[in-house]
Amino acid sequence: MTSKPLQPAPRRLNHGLQRMLGRDTHESGRAATPLELLYDLAFAASFGAAGNLFAHGIAEGHTGPAIIGFGFAMFSLVWAWINFSWFASAFDTDDWLFRLLTMVQMAGVVILALGLPAMFESIDHGEVLDNRVMIAGYVVMRVALVCQWLRAAHGSRKYRSTAITYAIFVSIAQVLWVVVAVLPLTLVFALAGGFIALLVEISAPLVAERRGDRTGSATPWHAHHIAERYSLLAIIALGEGVFGTIAAVTTITTEYGWSFDAIVLVIVGMVLIFGMWWVYFTVPAAEVLHVHRERSFPWGYGHFFIFASIAATGAGLHVVAYTFDEHYHLSEVTAVLSVAIPVLIFLLTAFVLYSYLLRTITVFHVALMLASVALLAASVVMSANGASISLSLLVGMLAPVVIVIGYEALGHRHTAEHLDRIEQAARTR
Repeated sequence: MTSKPLQPAPRRLNHGLQRMLGRDTHESGRAATPLELLYDLAFAASFGAAGNLFAHGIAEGHTGPAIIGFGFAMFSLVWAWINFSWFASAFDTDDWLFRLLTMVQMAGVVILALGLPAMFESIDHGEVLDNRVMIAGYVVMRVALVCQWLRAAHGSRKYRSTAITYAIFVSIAQVLWVVVAVLPLTLVFALAGGFIALLVEISAPLVAERRGDRTGSATPWHAHHIAERYSLLAIIALGEGVFGTIAAVTTITTEYGWSFDAIVLVIVGMVLIFGMWWVYFTVPAAEVLHVHRERSFPWGYGHFFIFASIAATGAGLHVVAYTFDEHYHLSEVTAVLSVAIPVLIFLLTAFVLYSYLLRTITVFHVALMLASVALLAASVVMSANGASISLSLLVGMLAPVVIVIGYEALGHRHTAEHLDRIEQAARTR
């Protein structure tokens, strides 16, 4: 009797509800989903809105309020993104409810971005902080995530305690944010209230995951997937640098036509963005986190400075454009600083994250970092002493280039050696 050939399993093309049981931390071929990529685009637009307001504030001579508003905006955006991304890495089911709740979070990003102008303006005028729309958008994002955590608690007995802990902490934080938004608080009191809400927000992962480590119920995020998610948002943020370059060059060419300054700005913008991209990917995050999951917190939180500095660099390039606009009385030193400082923060953060993940600080890497700092400082000093903004920026743009050259010439060997040691130690455990 001949046996019937095995029938292939039916394709699953719909998106029916599924239980959130937790993903496999060793799942092969795990990559960002189309939904996650769409989600990131909402943040790209918000980064651009925050960067434009930041650049405009500096051009108007209101640097302090611009920095405060930009920091507030970037924290709100980056923190919401981080929480969604780690949750999705652990529990993404891609069913219709997961998709709809993600759409709600994207709507929250849009609402938050729409509230940024009022928030920046109220800080600038020193009045009662007007962050109502902005916080409304943030709360929409976070409440949708609370619903996801409750789904995970209902779907998985193993992760129930961890998921409920997240849901409780995030819910308490949102109540605090609503109080900050509703009460007519001045900037100082609003920041104080926001700081308390911030502590609750940050405590959620620390309490939930550390308790989960003890009980075996820590969220099952995927190391390579989460590293890819962070790198994709870094690339999207770098896109703001491209927009900043376009804005700067367009301002110059519209006013004066193509000139030496316009050509230099194209070169500076693209070399800076490309150099920062190259530097970012010298940090072998996925390989280390796969072995040492306990190193994820400082690495993940440290990316706030990565994302914020990248977005600020794009805004800084936009500030440069304002020096060629006769409606603004902006010094060239301020414009050079608006680029040099974010690049410095980015390079220092990348250096710290690299050293932390690999548990090493070599003389060679310190020398590269010092050379980059010296170039950025030289660009500012040159501008302060009468050098043209174009020449000053040409010197400053070499800061990431030095690190790239050093890494490709010798640094990669150090990285490979440290990775080999980490993997060998993991095999012997």
